[in-house]
Amino acid sequence: MFIENGSVITPGRKPLFSFGVISDVQYADIPDGRSFLGVPRYYRHSILVLERAVQKWNNSQKLNFAINFGDIVDGFCPKDQSLDSVKKVTAEFEKFNGPVYHMIGNHCLYNLPRRELLPLLKIPGHNGFAYYDFSPIPTYRFVVLDAYDISAIGWPHDHPNTLKALKLLNEKNPNTDKNSPVGLTGTERRFLMFNGAVGSEQLEWLDHVLQEATNLKQKVVICCHLPLDPGASTTEALLWNYDEVMDLIHRYKCVKVCLAGHDHKGSYSVDSHRVHHRVFEAALECPPGSNAFGYIDVYDDRISLLGTGRMQSNEMIFDS
Repeated sequence: MFIENGSVITPGRKPLFSFGVISDVQYADIPDGRSFLGVPRYYRHSILVLERAVQKWNNSQKLNFAINFGDIVDGFCPKDQSLDSVKKVTAEFEKFNGPVYHMIGNHCLYNLPRRELLPLLKIPGHNGFAYYDFSPIPTYRFVVLDAYDISAIGWPHDHPNTLKALKLLNEKNPNTDKNSPVGLTGTERRFLMFNGAVGSEQLEWLDHVLQEATNLKQKVVICCHLPLDPGASTTEALLWNYDEVMDLIHRYKCVKVCLAGHDHKGSYSVDSHRVHHRVFEAALECPPGSNAFGYIDVYDDRISLLGTGRMQSNEMIFDS
């Protein structure tokens, strides 16, 4: 259940650690526009939302790190401005007094190929892949997934992962425009070119990480640009193989929360295995003067999101 902004309070308890969250900044130095569904988008204002987020995070003097959930620059950014725009946004993130962990989104890949993007975002991937994990304290582990591992964007045109993605799209989506869900029903509407999948090698890696976390008695937070639960997202925004990823996650009891971006309106659900799913509201869709960012207090038995502006607060209590 959502709780109104600022009302998630755990009296007398000090969090184990805290971290900032923001998603879908999608900055571009272009006039305001609208999404394909007609939702207003404020391209120049979004970087001001980020500026205010970093300022508030720094002023709190309690945050250990921050996580950006992808899409820092919009696909409509003029391509001769892509590199400078990415650098401009990353420079704002670097004003935060602590580490910032990034993940790639589709709009990032519309602007720059992986080989340029990953170093700029300081993503500790390998061979162009962008999945990794880190442990801020011994009892917690964060797993950052590469949602565009299998993707028609970001890799060279002849890359095996590009070819796998195009083959899947042709099998699942009969439309000429592969970003159109017309004629697709239910969760099949996720097979759109602006989404992607987690590949087999990454799945094997995830299995190993979750086994290791189980052995170490760690609680795990999964971070992914694309949502992993239909209950927390429109079907058009889901990871192509969200079901395969969640089947793997559900084999372990260590995963407590899945956090995501991409579906700009934001949402929250608890799935059949009592894993919490929180999709964050987009900074891009904040009218001038409004905000969408927050920070999360982490406890042994829950995490509490304290949202600012359009980002609603909520508390996610773990099953014992």
